[in-house]
Amino acid sequence: MSINAPLGATCLGDGRAGFLVWAPLAESVAVHIVEPVEQQVLLERGERGYYYGETAGTAPGSLYFYILDGHKERPDPASRLQPRGVHGPSQLVGPPVFSWTDKCWFGLARQDLVFYELHVGTFTPGGTFDDIIPHLEGLRELGVTAVELMPVAQFAGSRNWGYDGVFPFAVQCTYGGPEGLKRLVDACHALGLAVFLDVVYNHLGPEGNYLGDFGPYFTNRYRTPWGAAINYDGAHSDEVRRFFIENALYWLREFHMDGLRLDAIHAITDKSARPFLEELSTAVHREADRLGRRVHVIGESDLNDVRVFRPRVAGGSGLDGQWSDDFHHALHALLTGERTGYYQDFGSLEHLARAFRDGFVYTGQYSLYRRRRHGFPPGPPDEGSRFVVYAQNHDQTGNRERSERLSSLVSFDGLKLAAVTVLLSPFLPLLFMGGEYGETAPFRYFTSFSDPELAVTVLKGRLEEFSAFGWQSGVYDPQDEAAFNQSRLNHELSRKGYHRVLRELYQLLLQLRRELPALAEPDRDNLEVTSYDREMVLLVRRRQGESQACIILCFSDAPLELNLPLPAGHWLKRLDTGEEQWLSGGSKVPATLESLGEVKLELSPRSGVLFERLKETGVKPEGGQV
Repeated sequence: MSINAPLGATCLGDGRAGFLVWAPLAESVAVHIVEPVEQQVLLERGERGYYYGETAGTAPGSLYFYILDGHKERPDPASRLQPRGVHGPSQLVGPPVFSWTDKCWFGLARQDLVFYELHVGTFTPGGTFDDIIPHLEGLRELGVTAVELMPVAQFAGSRNWGYDGVFPFAVQCTYGGPEGLKRLVDACHALGLAVFLDVVYNHLGPEGNYLGDFGPYFTNRYRTPWGAAINYDGAHSDEVRRFFIENALYWLREFHMDGLRLDAIHAITDKSARPFLEELSTAVHREADRLGRRVHVIGESDLNDVRVFRPRVAGGSGLDGQWSDDFHHALHALLTGERTGYYQDFGSLEHLARAFRDGFVYTGQYSLYRRRRHGFPPGPPDEGSRFVVYAQNHDQTGNRERSERLSSLVSFDGLKLAAVTVLLSPFLPLLFMGGEYGETAPFRYFTSFSDPELAVTVLKGRLEEFSAFGWQSGVYDPQDEAAFNQSRLNHELSRKGYHRVLRELYQLLLQLRRELPALAEPDRDNLEVTSYDREMVLLVRRRQGESQACIILCFSDAPLELNLPLPAGHWLKRLDTGEEQWLSGGSKVPATLESLGEVKLELSPRSGVLFERLKETGVKPEGGQV
C-alpha cells in the first residue's frame, strides 16, 4: 500500500478504481459503491492512519460512500464531485480528458495583474461557469487581466458566497461542475486573462462538514469566528497539511489556475517551526516551476503584516501579495463620512496618504477600534506590487446591513474619484463585479442551509457583527431566496446613461495605467505623496525613468483654488473627471501647464486629475498656464 497515491478516488483503468482516505480515528473503513452496481470493499489500513483499497467493475460516474467502523456512512473528504449535494454520495470522476487549448499560456507577471472579483452564481442570470464566458471579451476590453472567482468548492444547497464550502476538492455542481470550470479557465486563457481562485483553508462550512469523523482535522486549542480551527500544528497535523496542500496543487494541475487567493489567513493559527503558509507557498511555487507557468498566491489578512509576502529566507511566509483593507477603509471613510465600526480608525486625508506611502495605514500605531497597537512596520518601496487595493469587494459590500454598493452611498463624482484613486495607485487594483459601471443592485449575503436552527444561528451572528456599526434596522434573512435574486447583476446598465460613462472612465484609466511608464510599474520606489488636509486634496507624483505623472485627488465638496508644487517643465492633462464629458459641471484646469516649480489650479469638487510631463523638445505647448 502506498500512501503517496492521490487522496480520494482514482480511476485505474479496466474498470478498476483505487481509494485512499486518511481516517486514523476509525477502526475499519470500507468503500460502499451504491450505483450503478452495489458492492462493498474493506480497505487496508496502512501507516499513519491511511486506508487504501481497489474495486473492480467501477466505472467513472459510480457513486460511493465510505463506511466508518461498520455503520457510519460518509461522503469522501477528497470527493471530486457531489452530484446530490453535501450529504449525498461522492462520484468517481474519470481520468482527465478535457481538450485544453492553452499550451502556449504561461501566466502573467505580478505587476500586470488587474483583478476582477466575481461570484459565479450572481454574475449572470444563469449562474454557471459557461454563462460567464460571453462576458470575458468585455472584461478584456475594459482592461482587466485576471478573473478572480469567489470560492467554488461544494457547499450546502445552491446559494452561498462559497466560504461555507465543505468539500475542498469538489467543484460546486450548480455552477457546472469540474468540466464547466475547465471550459471557463480555457476560455479566459484564450483571451489572455489569468484566473485566480479564492480558497478557504481556515475553516469549513457548518453543514455537510464530515471531516471530523475521519480524523483530527480540527483543534479545540484555537477558535475562528466561524467555528473550530483547523489543526495545522498539533498531533497528526502533517496529514492535515497534506490534505490542503494537495488541494492547492489540484487547482493548478487539473484546472490550470494562475493563482490562489487565501481567505482570512489571520484565522490560521500555527505555532510550528515551519508554518503551514510557508509550506504551502513553497509547494505551489515549486509546482509552478515544474509546470513552467507563473502562479501567484495572494493572502487576505487583517494583521497588516508585510511578513506575509516576505521571502522565506527573510523570515516571511513567501506569499506573493496580500489585500489591503486599510486602503479601502481610508478611501471609504473619506468618500462616505462613515465613522462607526472599524471606520472609526479612519477619516482623515493623511490616512489615505499613509496608505499610498506604506500600503497600510496602521503599521504599529494605536487603533481606537482594536484598543491596541496594530500592524507591522512597512517594508521597502519596491513591495508595492505586493498589495491588492480596491474601492469595493465582496466583504465590504455584502457585510453591510443593507449590502449597499458604493453607488448607493456616494455621488457619481464620488464614484469617479474612487476609480481614479484605486486604478492610478502604485498597487495592484481589484474591481468587484459591477463596480466598473456603478451597479445598483445590492450584493447580499445569502445561504440555503437545510437545517432551520443553523439558519437562525447565522442570522443571529450577523446581528452581533453589525452591532459595532450601529446597524440593526435593515437586516434581512440570508436564507430568503430573494436575497440571492436581488444580488444578480444587470449588465444592461453598463450601456446606459451615467453607467456607460463610468465604464468608459474605468477603461480609460486602465489604458493610461498600461501606456504611461510612470503608472505601469506598481511600486512605491518613485512615489511622492503630499496631503493638503485643510483643502482635502491629495497630490500623488509617480516617476519611472524619464516618465512622470502627477495625480490630483480632490475630496472637497466645493470648488477650490490651490497652489501645488509641480516640477518645472511642460505638462499635458490626460484626464480630468471634472470635465463635461464625464458628466460634471466643467473644469477650469487647463489642458496644458508650463510649470516653474509651482502652479495655481482651480479644482472641481470631488474630482481626479492626471497630468503627464512632456519630454523636452524645445517647443512650448500652446494655451498653457504658468
